[in-house]
Amino acid sequence: MFRLFFFIVGFFFTVSQNNLLTAEVGMPQLDPTYWASQAFWLIIIFSLLYLTLSKMFIPKIKESIDDRENKIKDDLDEAQKLKLVAEEKLKEYELTIEDTKKEVQKIILESKNKLSTEIQNKKKIFEKEIEIEIKKTEQEIENLKKESLASITVISEEITSKIIEKVSGEPLNQSSIKAAVLESTKKNLGEYL
Repeated sequence: MFRLFFFIVGFFFTVSQNNLLTAEVGMPQLDPTYWASQAFWLIIIFSLLYLTLSKMFIPKIKESIDDRENKIKDDLDEAQKLKLVAEEKLKEYELTIEDTKKEVQKIILESKNKLSTEIQNKKKIFEKEIEIEIKKTEQEIENLKKESLASITVISEEITSKIIEKVSGEPLNQSSIKAAVLESTKKNLGEYL
């Protein structure tokens, strides 16, 4: 700023030393007699303009630029913080998902084992019930065989007695018929008993 001032003063001083003819032609501002007052007002006006700009407008502009820079820095800092928070939340989310997957696998495995155990227990119960039913049925079949054998023996004795009575005309001794039927039954039906 001072360089400009010295340049202007030097310029006017140099010009004032030369005899310029233009002032005579009708340009009073080039007349050297008025140059001192012109230089005075020029310095006053430029000084006031400089002071006004430097004290009023430039600080406001600088403050506005600083505020803008601070806001941008604050926004960038906030964005960085939010990015870190988002990354942390993402990690927490991923950990939660992993934990949930592990828990689901654990629950599935426990349910599978529990279901397998229940199936095995029910299978054992059914096998015991089937075994009991088989034993009951075998016992019933055995009883039926014995009853059938007794019934066959009684029927055979009666039929034999009636046949012999019809063939011979006389009734035979019941003990002989029983012994013959019993021996024949053991011989012929022994393999089924």
